[in-house]
Amino acid sequence: MRERAAGILLAVSSLPSPYGIGSFGEAAREWLRFLKEAGQKYWQILPLGPTGWGDSPYQSFSAFALSPYYIDLDTLIEKRLLTTEEVHAVHWGRSAGRVDYAALYRRREPLLRTACGRFKPDVAFDEFCVRNESWLTDYCLFMALKKKNRGRSWLLWNERLRFRGKAALNACRKRLADDIRYHSFTQYTAYTQWMAVKEYARGLGISIIGDMPIYVAADSADTWANSEYFQLDENRKPVRVAGCPPDPFSAEGQLWGNPLYHWDLLAQTGFAWWLSRLRLSLELYDVVRIDHFRGFESFFSIDANARDARGGEWVKGPGLAFIDAVNRELPGAAIIAEDLGYLTPEVRAMLRASGYPGMKVLQFAFDSREASDYMPFTYGRNCVVYTGTHDNPTSLGWFKSARSDDVQMALDFFGIKNARGGNWAFIRCALASIADTAIIPMQDYLGLDDRARMNTPSTLGGRNWRWRMPDGGADPALAENIRRLTGIYGR
Repeated sequence: MRERAAGILLAVSSLPSPYGIGSFGEAAREWLRFLKEAGQKYWQILPLGPTGWGDSPYQSFSAFALSPYYIDLDTLIEKRLLTTEEVHAVHWGRSAGRVDYAALYRRREPLLRTACGRFKPDVAFDEFCVRNESWLTDYCLFMALKKKNRGRSWLLWNERLRFRGKAALNACRKRLADDIRYHSFTQYTAYTQWMAVKEYARGLGISIIGDMPIYVAADSADTWANSEYFQLDENRKPVRVAGCPPDPFSAEGQLWGNPLYHWDLLAQTGFAWWLSRLRLSLELYDVVRIDHFRGFESFFSIDANARDARGGEWVKGPGLAFIDAVNRELPGAAIIAEDLGYLTPEVRAMLRASGYPGMKVLQFAFDSREASDYMPFTYGRNCVVYTGTHDNPTSLGWFKSARSDDVQMALDFFGIKNARGGNWAFIRCALASIADTAIIPMQDYLGLDDRARMNTPSTLGGRNWRWRMPDGGADPALAENIRRLTGIYGR
């Protein structure tokens, strides 16, 4: 990423489409054409894994699988696996501007099972299953068992399944063969469609930045199938879980609940599981952003029975041993390190040694109480600057929610008298900075307030993960404006 370039952050789920959520079809291709016209180099997305309760893409049933929600139904119609009448008969929610996950949960699967029933496996399908056997077999069985257990977490399954008894699993593979085939079909279809999107992007000169959560969900195929790599007790329940310590924004800290890794055991394998995860991500995306990168140097460990994060402690992670393994086994891997928050000298040293670009968020720059490392004049070139991320307010939302002294500081810095048009001030500042790469959330280009916010950390439900771009929002006039600004600032 050592070139001066720009891109836009927009979740696949936020793409406009007629079927309740963005897809790996024409919605994505139309968006990529907009990026091309807007003079952009990058499309940054959020994680694409299958989601469960809470709908967060950072709490997925698999670190390897793709969500069936993103399968493009029009493509299935073209392949005669569904009919137009079958698809159009489904009501996908009350508002085109919000993803209705409840409607998707109830109505997507019956359609996809119909398509699966009409699908005739071919050589490409067989090759996909063989090539991805290391994770696909366990994932498909896990999802089939989850349905058999009425969606309950694997931690509540009977002992033979929880402990992966060989006889019990073999019996279930036979009994649940149709369900297993269904999940193999959806993964093959999702992967095939996504790789076609990636190839289309490449033809337009657009690179895709994918997003990898550092942790996996407790209720996932990964913890079930690879329990030895996680801090679980003799009953397979988490002992220590991830989170963040208390800070000025959260008196109780953040309790994420993801099981922590047994890094010593992973190190004994040469970090094989992690490398396979990264290897697949680098096939799916051109660049991989690793969330919570500082967790490789040290991570916050919380008792799994705690009610909040106040009793947690910092524990050393694998550090440079992990970074060296990645750089040795995956030379030239394009990785962005999400290094936000309080950084110790050890974390800074690890980031420098890795060579990966870190992140800068302009909204964090304007703290009137103390000097900030997020001020643009403090940047080096090897970083990626954002006005905000999916976890932040929109830029216009920030002006309404930030402390008055911080807002005044931003107004003075930008040289503007009020917050009207403040989103463009943030955008210009990011594009003008010395950072090699500038990524702007699409909500800021559209000038939207916090009703378009993607996520509020430490909250569940509500508006989180639901925002969708208005149909026609990515219009030619906006593309021309973005292209002009991008060119002015040498990107």
